[in-house]
Amino acid sequence: MSYLENIRTFVRVYELGSMSAAGRDLRISPAVTSSRISQLEDHLSVRLFQRTTRSLRPTEQGKAFYGGACEVLEAVGTAEAHVVNITDNPKGSLFVAAPLGVGRRLIAPLIPEFLKTYPEVKIRLRLTDRKVDMTTEGLDLAFFLGHPEDSALRIRKIADVTRVLCAAPSYVAAHGMPASGADLIGGAHECLNLRFPGATEFQWRLMTADGPKKFQVGGRYECDDGDVLTEWALSGHGIALKPLFEVAAYLAEGRLVPVATQTPPEPVQMACLFTHRRGQDPKTRLFMDFVIDRIVGIVRAKALSGQLPR
Repeated sequence: MSYLENIRTFVRVYELGSMSAAGRDLRISPAVTSSRISQLEDHLSVRLFQRTTRSLRPTEQGKAFYGGACEVLEAVGTAEAHVVNITDNPKGSLFVAAPLGVGRRLIAPLIPEFLKTYPEVKIRLRLTDRKVDMTTEGLDLAFFLGHPEDSALRIRKIADVTRVLCAAPSYVAAHGMPASGADLIGGAHECLNLRFPGATEFQWRLMTADGPKKFQVGGRYECDDGDVLTEWALSGHGIALKPLFEVAAYLAEGRLVPVATQTPPEPVQMACLFTHRRGQDPKTRLFMDFVIDRIVGIVRAKALSGQLPR
């Protein structure tokens, strides 16, 4: 298996552009990473990377080898998947990403039950509200809210998620109750924004009498963690745009109240991304089925796509 591991290490170094990053991803030391690349270069009698103290770039031979290396790993993965499928005993690691709110509330609580059912599977769960790149980050599955840009990936839709504009009663008492999205622009209200490179949440897409419309909202509070925005809203610092399931309990308790109800947010798609190759892996399919079936149940139970409390 050493030659195969050398190829796998080469692919991760090539995709991540760094020996140390590839080592962290594969959970091996930088020395082992470098040794595997050197062994592969010795075997092929070529240099696969040009190394300096500050950079690492693939050579022409490295670029040529990458495509074939990916095909080798794909073929091995497909063969292993067939064997696992026949034995009905899935094993190996699954690399899963999800937004913070979705991951913490919906996916992470389900993982212990899945691992109890399939004890030879390992799951690495990464939670982030940033956009993820499945290829460079080595992901098998990525749950998300919204619409992905990469059409090369497969999408499995889970549900349409109702969202709500909400604020603490103390905020409404101090700043007034906005009736619609028009009241949110121009600096009249403090809008709490989920923001990171490439984010679009500071342009809130709301439903108007003329159909969906983007509102360019602003505010002094920004963060790349949606749960921080919820805490700011609970503390009376502004208005947040949130999936209903994340704040349903606070709305029921009266700690948050719906605002700008004349123009509610457009529902957002909850779905799962997976690659064509890894989508054939039985454990990937099993985990998707397991999680999605239960999320749909939670959706119904929490009225995730239902009506807001009055």
